[in-house]
This record gives sequence, C-alpha cells and structure tokens, in this order.
Amino acid sequence: MRNEERLDVARLRERFLERFGRTDVEPEVFFAPGRVNLIGEYTDFTGGLVFPCGVDRGTMLIARRSHDSRYRLTSTNFDLTAELAQDEIDRTYGDNWINYPLGVFDRFRRGGVELDGVDCLFAGNIPNGAGLSSSASIEIVTAFAVNELFGAGRSLLELVQLAQAAENEFVGMQCGIMDQFAVAFAREDHAMQLDCGSLEHRQVPLALGDHAILVSNTNQRRELNESAYNDRVAECARALAALRERLPISTLGQLTPEHFADHADALEDDPVAARRARHIADENARVRAAVPALESGDLAAFGQLMNASHESLRELFEVSSDPLDHLVRLAREQPGVLGSRLTGAGFGGCTVTLLPSAGIPAFERAVGKAYRDATGLTADFYVISPGSGVGRIGAAPSRNADSNGARSS
Repeated sequence: MRNEERLDVARLRERFLERFGRTDVEPEVFFAPGRVNLIGEYTDFTGGLVFPCGVDRGTMLIARRSHDSRYRLTSTNFDLTAELAQDEIDRTYGDNWINYPLGVFDRFRRGGVELDGVDCLFAGNIPNGAGLSSSASIEIVTAFAVNELFGAGRSLLELVQLAQAAENEFVGMQCGIMDQFAVAFAREDHAMQLDCGSLEHRQVPLALGDHAILVSNTNQRRELNESAYNDRVAECARALAALRERLPISTLGQLTPEHFADHADALEDDPVAARRARHIADENARVRAAVPALESGDLAAFGQLMNASHESLRELFEVSSDPLDHLVRLAREQPGVLGSRLTGAGFGGCTVTLLPSAGIPAFERAVGKAYRDATGLTADFYVISPGSGVGRIGAAPSRNADSNGARSS
C-alpha cells in the first residue's frame, strides 16, 4: 500500500471529535480488511469452495456509544451523512452506503440487543465498487464494533452470519457468506480454503517466493445490487432443482464435474441453468486443485487454474466485461505472468494476477498504456499483501477460529 493511502488513526480520531464533540468517553477504533478471492468465484452462495485472502486495505471505524438514542453516521469517503432517531434505523435510504451499517444495527435489534445510540466515523481505502468487498468490510467492522461497545457477546462466527443476513435481508443482495467470513477470519500471509456449506476452513500459507499478487482495477464501475447477481442466484436454483431429481445433492456446490457430465441432459431444456451448473462444478474442482498446487510450490499450476477460472466466468457464467477481458488478455501477454482472472462478482471491478515481483513496474507501464488505448479507461494497480481480519486497533484479537465458533481443518 502506498503511504499516502494509509489510514491515519490519530487524524481520524481528531476528525471524529471535531464532528461529534468531546465527552468523558473516548471513541474506540476498529478495522476490517477487504478481501480478494484468488479462485472460486460464484461458488459461495451454492455452498461450494472458495479461496480468498484478506488484503492490507479496508475500513476503519471510529465509534462511541451516545446513550441518546441517536445514530450519527459519517464517512471520509462519501458526502452523505446521517443522523437518525431510534424509529428511523429500520429502513434503507436509497442506494447509499449507510444501508450497510443500518442493516447491522437492524440485525442486532432483531436479535434482542438494545442499542441506545452510537456515533460512527468510517474511513476506507478499498477502491469503491471494485469487487474487493468494501461492503462486507463495512458490515463486519460495524458488527464487531457494536458487539464490543454494547457487550452483545456474539462470537466472531455469529457476527459473520449477522452481517451476511444484513446484506441479504436488509440491503437486498443475495450474497453468500464468503465475503463476510474472509473479512472476519483472514490471517496475515495466508489464504483460506472455505467450504461455504459446512463453514469448515483451512488457512493456507501464501508462500509466493519472488512472485506477487497484483490487483488491477478496470475502473469500470460495478453496478450490481440485486439485479444481475440475483439473476445468477435464481439460475443456479433452477439448476439445482432439476439436478436433485437425479442426484442426492442438497446444494449445487456438491455437484462434481463427473455428476454434471452424467446428468447434463436433465438441464437440456434450460441451457442457461446448464452453463451455470457446469461452471459451479468445474470451479469447485479448481479450488480443490489450487491448494495442493500452492502447498507444493507449483505456482505455474495455480496460475493455469486462475486462467481456466476466468474463461469459465466469461463463457459459462457470463459475468465478465470487455474491460475485464482486456485487462486479463494484456496481463497474460506480459513476461513471466503465470495467471490472471477477474475477481469478485464481475461486470467491472478488478482482476487478480500472479506475476514476478520484479516485473511489476514494467507490467504496470505496459498494461496501463495498452488498456487505456483499448478502452479509454485508466487502470489502477495494487500489490496485495494478505492481511489480518477484523479487530480493535491497539488490541490483538484472537486468530483462533475455533474459539470464535467456526471449525478449521
């Protein structure tokens, strides 16, 4: 992360005090990272496998209980601020960032936690709309802060589930659990293989040697909300309904490539659902192959899996875009690049590329110019260092998943 993009705790504390005033109670500081998914896309809401890591960018929250039944929300990233009464926090307000913390407040209240007001200042350095989970970062840091400030006693896994429910039921995005889980449970210098059905997960060291992970932002704004994403959810549900008449599966994530090959005719009347199901089956197989490839140091094999993932997302799941495809193609043309794919929900956003660290400056120059010439857009590039999950600044939260209600293997 470039120094000018770092979040300055002391400066943000002062901004909080200027905005909300000084009291006898000092505000507390919390942080949650964003995440990048290295492989395993659109498999989370089908109960399949994903392989994300936290990133060294995220959302900082300066917060303090107000005890006056008022909810004051401001951000250094957005113009909109809000001051709401107790009876005004149970609804959404257009397509605005405040819906993410409001959804978390709503889930705590529905769970019987009495909230008596809070002042919040959010600051983030995740590129907004880029597919690096800025929304999950806001939700998880809010849930963690409310849990701490109000003594709600929820485990980290319960906070993950609460934040996912806030996005599903309050915001209206039918996302799976990957984003919230990765943001909460990320471990520094590791990626995580997560089974989104059982929530069993395994932390895998990212031993990249002289290689690095580079995220490239198309700067094609990803406008997703409940439209195209939720269409894919419905299409996968249709595929599951048809395949369950043949197979003893409860989620599409349990579908193997062999299953699909044997029973593809069950979807012959619904070719769209058939394409979605094939992607899910193949993508889960790619995640299963990715972990041993990394553990054995076979980065070339991991890169090939990344490339295959992008082709499947473009052709079978149909969530890529021209700018994304340009960035992936240009990346693969550069010396030493092992793999490149879209990451996140697609329709814009970012790509993730595995390449030699020494080649990054030349990569950025060559790809940046060619991409601008091809699309008229200017790409941004970020070298990603896998970072730790949510916590309080100045404290050392437990990284033991078992103690927080999730199972690791």
